[in-house]
Amino acid sequence: MILEKSEKILEKHSLCNNCLGRLFGRLGKSTNYIRGKSIRLVLNMKREAEGLPTFGEPEKCELCGNIFKKTEYLARLCYDKAQKLGLEFESFLVGSRFPKEILEKEKQLWEEFGLEFAEPINRELNREVGKFLEVLLQKPVNKEDPDVVFIIDPYNERTELQIKPLYIYGRYRKLVRGIPQTPLKGFKESVASIICRPFSKATKGKCIFHGAGREDVDVRMLGNGRPFVVEIKKPIKRKIDLEKIAQEINQSKKVEVLDLKFITREEMEKILTSNHKKEYEALVYVEEGITEEDVKRVVEKLQNCTIYQRTPRRVLRRRADIVRVRKVYDVKAEIVDKKHLKLRLITDGGLYIKELISGDNGRTTPSVSEILGKKAWCEKLDVLNILDD
Repeated sequence: MILEKSEKILEKHSLCNNCLGRLFGRLGKSTNYIRGKSIRLVLNMKREAEGLPTFGEPEKCELCGNIFKKTEYLARLCYDKAQKLGLEFESFLVGSRFPKEILEKEKQLWEEFGLEFAEPINRELNREVGKFLEVLLQKPVNKEDPDVVFIIDPYNERTELQIKPLYIYGRYRKLVRGIPQTPLKGFKESVASIICRPFSKATKGKCIFHGAGREDVDVRMLGNGRPFVVEIKKPIKRKIDLEKIAQEINQSKKVEVLDLKFITREEMEKILTSNHKKEYEALVYVEEGITEEDVKRVVEKLQNCTIYQRTPRRVLRRRADIVRVRKVYDVKAEIVDKKHLKLRLITDGGLYIKELISGDNGRTTPSVSEILGKKAWCEKLDVLNILDD
């Protein structure tokens, strides 16, 4: 079957040994070049015995244009690009972009001769370039999860890099008020910019900050810190000293980071979609004054209380106007002076604490204002802890 089909193919098409062998690439264990050379040799022996002209390897293959003679050169293009960038990686993969007309011509050949064991041209080139690159780089091909993919345009002799992002988990404390979590007009810096700056410098990549929730500009994040992930796109350097980066961030005296570690994309998604309980401390101002009875009533009413909270007016521009159902699990309160009390709360994530206190004109119920029958609002708020499951 192989000789018969090969003879019919070579009578009509001038193919190199690689392209001939690739037509039967899923049969036997060898390179396509050796497979094609062997088929041509046996076929020519047969034809000589029959007194027929033989099929020599053509000067130029009509399918690939002799691209397989350039595999080492293409591998060196990839190698030189990585070296010039100073790219750090442990594993790689090769991909390629072939002209549409070559892929279509190959497919027509398969259909014309009923070739069910053929291998695509791009797969062979990727593999053959990869073999040379493994030697040049002294690093392995990784088909499942490579650090970098070299994409080759073989006919234009161009290469591009697809570099796997880095994901670093940590927790941050925001030690001062007046800093937004992410860049905001009117503010010179943010939690994100303070954290991302040293990561960008160390990796020479683009740093994207992802927080597990957020606090308002005027709210501190204390205690065990808020979980976050920095995603580094196109990192040139992967071997970075997380402890040194943490020290640089912590020198800001505004933001501290803890527990930095490398994670996977799947772990990042899990961290960012988890909804944690939170512990807060709020300084509450009550214009009409506060008594011990008032404090007792607030604690009794809010303890294990279900809160119905319509989206606060202050965030309506960027949040859907819906009613959220959240729970307050634990409440402690103490009088600070005649018009102030301090509240310590453990609640579901996503509960707006300022509105839990003010009532937001009835949009949050019950609220501290509603329970007291007096206007109350939050003067200062701190997130004390993010409570992990």
